[in-house]
Amino acid sequence: MSGRAANSTVSDKIRQLVQWAFGFRYIKFGIVGASGTVVNMVVLYLAQEFVFASIAAPRQRLYVSLAVAILVATINNFSWNRIWTWADRRADLATCDANVRPKSIGSLFLRYCLASWMGMALQYGLTLWFAHFMHYLVANVLAIVVASVSNFLANDRWTFKRKS
Repeated sequence: MSGRAANSTVSDKIRQLVQWAFGFRYIKFGIVGASGTVVNMVVLYLAQEFVFASIAAPRQRLYVSLAVAILVATINNFSWNRIWTWADRRADLATCDANVRPKSIGSLFLRYCLASWMGMALQYGLTLWFAHFMHYLVANVLAIVVASVSNFLANDRWTFKRKS
């Protein structure tokens, strides 16, 4: 009987985990992430092919282009996640009323960046590594997919955690 109860508990935990993973917040995070991927890819392409074209070595140009693309996509994702994905947890920062101090938004952005640093570093490193074997844009998409899981967990548990 206790084995059956243990299996039921494991089944319940697995079911709860699946419900959490496919919950509405995760879907919102995925939509924001998809928009960030588009922003990242557009900025990366424009920077690599046009903005930093004066940097002769394509590999050196990729270092700079990728850093700029990640920064712009991070600002995009932070903005949409703050306004939409976790709006219920940060209602005081989700609207642009007179009581919102830029310092509060700046502090939250810093926290978001710190929480996402592992994903950003992972994306950067994996893109550079994958680019040895495939086109840099394909390499970047694969790296973004890998990094997205760590970004969601870190931001859900720390940046936009529930208020006590």
